[in-house]
Amino acid sequence: MPEAQQVETVVKHFLDPYPGEGVLGVSGGADSVALVRAVVAAGRSVTAVHVHHGLRGREADVDAAFVESLCRQLGIRYECQRVELSGRGSGLEAAGRQARYRIFATVAQQRQARWVAVAHTADDQAETILHRLIRGTGLSGLRGMAPVRPLPLPSGEVTIPLLRPLLTLRRQQLRDYLQSLQQPFREDASNQDLRFTRNRLRHQLLPLLESFNSRFVEALQRLSHQVTEAEELLEKLGQALLHQAEKPRAGPKVILDADVLQTAEPLVRRYALRCLWQREGWPQADMDYNAWCIAAQMCCRTKGAWNFPGGVRLHRRGRVVQLWRQV
Repeated sequence: MPEAQQVETVVKHFLDPYPGEGVLGVSGGADSVALVRAVVAAGRSVTAVHVHHGLRGREADVDAAFVESLCRQLGIRYECQRVELSGRGSGLEAAGRQARYRIFATVAQQRQARWVAVAHTADDQAETILHRLIRGTGLSGLRGMAPVRPLPLPSGEVTIPLLRPLLTLRRQQLRDYLQSLQQPFREDASNQDLRFTRNRLRHQLLPLLESFNSRFVEALQRLSHQVTEAEELLEKLGQALLHQAEKPRAGPKVILDADVLQTAEPLVRRYALRCLWQREGWPQADMDYNAWCIAAQMCCRTKGAWNFPGGVRLHRRGRVVQLWRQV
């Protein structure tokens, strides 16, 4: 299949279950330009949103002008939103990412769009998983980026789908696609800056790993899929255990049957507790592997108490486990 047809077919099939108008994040780089060309080729109505971070001076202004010109040529709506960022290194990257998603959600709400799409590729997925491995991730981190995840709207608890239609395609495939269309794109010089961890992964570590296995990116894709399947099963088992163990609440306290919890394997017990934390809206950012292991172990003791991050307390009393959050 010719490269142009392959990219456009992948994007069209990905978007088929998501009707209505959408919002596209378009930086002007090769990946996002490929996305907008393929979405337009699929006949979808979209608004392209370019986020101007105010970090690269004249170069960033040219990026915005390029995206505006491209949208005019393609006959689609264009919005440019400016945001001021502070920080450095990975902190700056994280702030930029959060700002972009916030802006995409805001525009989607204003336009009454049904979905938002961004241009992450298989290479981005590999870089994400490697980054998480280096930082010391667990199973959840090995899932990588989800092809579809809920994106909260500014109005409250309502969400719309955040889509990643290019997640199975390599970065070079998209450049070949653009070349077949004779479609120019912008190169962001900051993508070569090795002070950023992701750029070091992209330009140094990933090529090294591919020298050992030329299909290393595909191997990480398979790993991500397998971990996602395993985690979904573990979450179901955890939910079932939580349902079986839970007793009537005592005010703000969640009461669990310790005997029921002890019948489960430690891994399933940890997932039951994670399901509880998520349901109750308790902070999880600082709940590392050791914290989850302690929580699961406390359920098997005859007595004891523990304070977890975010003010969550666990007491083992008699035949029950009490959990609540002190605010």
